[in-house]
Amino acid sequence: MSSRKIKNMEEFAAVSGISRPTLSKFFNDPTSVRSSTRKRVEAALDRYDYRPNLYAMNQNRRLTKNIGVVVPHLADPFFAKIARTIEEHILRQGFRPVLLGSHGSPEMELENLENLRMLKPAGVLLAAFGRSSDHAQIQTFTGEVPTVLFDANIEKVGKAFIGSNNEQSVDLIVDYLCRTGEPPAFFEMKDPMNPNAYKRRAAYVRAMERLGQTPHLIQVGGEGWEFEEIGFREGTRVIRDRSLPSKTILCSNDRLAIGLLSAIFEAGMSVGIEAGHDFRVAGHDDHPFSRFTCPRLTTVSQDYEAIAEKSATTLLALIEADDSLDSRTETLFDGKLVLRGSA
Repeated sequence: MSSRKIKNMEEFAAVSGISRPTLSKFFNDPTSVRSSTRKRVEAALDRYDYRPNLYAMNQNRRLTKNIGVVVPHLADPFFAKIARTIEEHILRQGFRPVLLGSHGSPEMELENLENLRMLKPAGVLLAAFGRSSDHAQIQTFTGEVPTVLFDANIEKVGKAFIGSNNEQSVDLIVDYLCRTGEPPAFFEMKDPMNPNAYKRRAAYVRAMERLGQTPHLIQVGGEGWEFEEIGFREGTRVIRDRSLPSKTILCSNDRLAIGLLSAIFEAGMSVGIEAGHDFRVAGHDDHPFSRFTCPRLTTVSQDYEAIAEKSATTLLALIEADDSLDSRTETLFDGKLVLRGSA
C-alpha cells in the first residue's frame, strides 16, 4: 500500500492512470463499467487506500439520491410499518431510502447518525429516542444534514417535526372510557424513554380533571424497549398486590397493554366490555398486533399514512430549498378511536 495520502479524485485519477469520468462512473455504479476496469479501480483503491468523498461527489449533481431513515427499533412492527410507508413515498420520488434501526440503544442511534454523516445523504428522517438521546450530538448533526424528526419530538432540533396529537388522542379515549364505565387509571412506565409518554401522561391528567374525575397514575419500573415484558411483569405485581385503583386501565401504549392483558389472563381473570368481566383495558397507537390480542385491544390509532407522507414530503421540500427554510415547523395529526372487545 502506498503511504501517499490522496486528497481528491483528481489526484487518484493521476496516480492510478484511470480517467476521472471512468472513476466517477464507477463510484456512482460499479456495475456500469467493464469487469476489467472494475478490477483496475479496486486494485488502485487497495494500493493507495483512497476513499472518495461521496458527499462532495453527490453535491456536484443537483441532488443526492440517498435518504436516511433512522428508527429506534426496526424489529418493532410499529416502526417497521411506518418506515415501510415512508420508504414507499421516498421511492416514488426517485430517492433511495437507507433504513437503519438503533436496536433500542441511544448509543447505536448516534452510531447510525455518524455512519450517515460519512455517507452524507440528501437528508434524514429521524425517529429519535427523545429523553435518552444525546440532544447536543443530534442538534450538531441536524445542523449539517437536512433532517426532519417524526414520531418523537426533540424541541428545536431539525427543521421540522411530524407526529401525533397526543393531547387530542388521549382526551378522546379518556372521554370514551368515562362515558362507558368506570373512569380509567393510567398504566405507564415511571421513567419512559419516549417524550410521547410524558405528553400522554399529562394529557390523561388534564382529560380526567376536565371531566371532573380523579386521575390515578400506575407508574411501574422498567427500562428499555421490552414493553410487553414490562407490562406483564409489573401488571402481575399490581394485580397480586391488589393496588389497582380502577377496573378500567388505560395503558400509555399498546405494547404495555399487551403485556398487561397476558398478566390478567395468567391471574385467572378476564378482560372485556361486557358485564361480568374483571377489567377493561385500552391502549394507544393501534400497534399492528393490537387487533390480534384476546380480546382484541381497544385503542387510539395513529395516522401512519399521513405521518409518513408528510414526513417524506417535508424533507423533500427542505432538500429542494437547499436546507434554507427559516423557521422550524411542527405538524400533528389527530388520532381515531378504534373500538374492540377489550374496553
